[in-house]
Amino acid sequence: MMNFTYAKEDNLEELKKRDSHISAKVLLKKIRDEEIILVNDEKGMLVGFLRFNYFWDSIPFMNMLQIVSTARRKGIGKALVTFWESEMKKQGHNYVLTSTQSDEEAQHFYRKIDYKENGSFILPNEPLEIIFGKKL
Repeated sequence: MMNFTYAKEDNLEELKKRDSHISAKVLLKKIRDEEIILVNDEKGMLVGFLRFNYFWDSIPFMNMLQIVSTARRKGIGKALVTFWESEMKKQGHNYVLTSTQSDEEAQHFYRKIDYKENGSFILPNEPLEIIFGKKL
């Protein structure tokens, strides 16, 4: 059984170890804004998290989905995304977004869970970034 909870300030140190893409200051703000959801296994061990924000300050945008390697391909990522989508729907949102680079396996995962390509862009010295969306 998986347990989904919003991150709390006492999760900051663990999240800093797992998420090097943003600063500790930004992580703390996202924790306070309830923009990080944790998933723990039946033993209470943190096995993943989802970090999001709002595109155009109004459309939920999943920035990071991370599941520990030993817990992958067991439905945990799908369950975490489904939980997030449900939370977004409860808040009145009817559409969500995410993105992944074209050289990442994640694009196949998003397609499997009914996300559709909405376009793409290229940043200097980076692979194509694919934008995915899903109607809730």
